[in-house]
Amino acid sequence: MSTSQFADRAPEVSQLTAYDERHLTVYLRLLDADDDGADWRKTTAAILGVDPAAEPQRAKTMHDSHLARARWMTEVGYAHLLGCERPLKC
Repeated sequence: MSTSQFADRAPEVSQLTAYDERHLTVYLRLLDADDDGADWRKTTAAILGVDPAAEPQRAKTMHDSHLARARWMTEVGYAHLLGCERPLKC
């Protein structure tokens, strides 16, 4: 994957964005890797396409930011996908 398709930081807003919609699969892959206990460096290289040896700070920031957004999607963001105003009100 080309790193050009990923921002250094995932969105940090309280609504679903076009960026989120484009990267739903990436979020799922990050969640799966995290659940499996995968090393963040391997995950970042494989999924986000950033070499953590060459760019350690950027790679860590990208991983943590996108994983946090993926978690947000499971807690809040999914409601936006379903057309609900708030989680648990669908």
